[in-house]
Amino acid sequence: MIVDCAIYRDGHRIEGPEDLSDALDEARTAGGFVWIGLHEPSEREFDLVTEEFGLHPLAVEDALKAHQRPKLEVYDDSLFLVLKPVVYEPESDQVSSGEVMLFLGEGFVVTVRHGEGSPLKAVRQRLEQEPELLGKGPTAVLYAVSDAVVDHYLEVATELQTDLEELEAEVFSPDGGGSRNTASRIYTFKRQVLEFRRATGPLAVPLTRLAAVGQFGSGVPFVNEKARPFFRDVNDHLTRVNESVEGLDRLVSDILSAHLAQMSVRQNDDMRKISAWAAMAAVPTMIAGIYGMNFEHMPELHWVWAYPAVIALMAALEVLLYRLFKSRGWL
Repeated sequence: MIVDCAIYRDGHRIEGPEDLSDALDEARTAGGFVWIGLHEPSEREFDLVTEEFGLHPLAVEDALKAHQRPKLEVYDDSLFLVLKPVVYEPESDQVSSGEVMLFLGEGFVVTVRHGEGSPLKAVRQRLEQEPELLGKGPTAVLYAVSDAVVDHYLEVATELQTDLEELEAEVFSPDGGGSRNTASRIYTFKRQVLEFRRATGPLAVPLTRLAAVGQFGSGVPFVNEKARPFFRDVNDHLTRVNESVEGLDRLVSDILSAHLAQMSVRQNDDMRKISAWAAMAAVPTMIAGIYGMNFEHMPELHWVWAYPAVIALMAALEVLLYRLFKSRGWL
């Protein structure tokens, strides 16, 4: 469905015709641009937009099916950018991602949103309050949407860092993270980091192209060359996010290894204790077994103090073994 459709000239929103073709013609004539926002459009709904703006069929297919990696595609008449906004849900400590596709061309911007994690409404409102920025044309929309998505990545990274610190405190607590759910929580957190990385990692190349740095020094069509410093700033923020994600992934792997090592040490301690008690139980069992063989000629068998002596010997050996195992930390 079409969420919003507006014509912008000199950074201000103006009323225009409802027909998309007339709106595009008026925007180009007036030296402005038209911005159309759609939310999970059907194929039939998108056919009109495709026809009026001459969008490439491959990009249209990606926009309709969604589930795309962040990428930047340049076609003859338009630019196609895919972003994956990320939402952190504090109630469940879950990370979920949506998708935003932008078609950029001469005199038009088409944004397609999938899922709920989208900053488009807030971006449009903010741009309409900054006429100087909005007056830069479609490039301003491209920059503002990219900047909003990446800035929210920083907030999500901060939330995940807090969750990681809680996991660290649990694993390295005095009980050593003995809860059965600890390993499950660590693994679930690692999956959240992986979901986050799928959104942030592939976006590095598109933003590098938009910033026209390194091997992409020639710039990108339909993007104002004066906007390069702004995209470099967004790219710097994304680099910080990716470094943070890399750090989170390494730390959570180290925490999982530490937790498994603690569990292994705890099991070894338990086995030592069991072995020590088994050894202490084996000594009196052995002595009692020997004197229970009912042979006639056995040492001290008919001695009056034989029974108390054997009991005393068992007790002495038990005390000796207990002190030995206790001094070695087995008990």
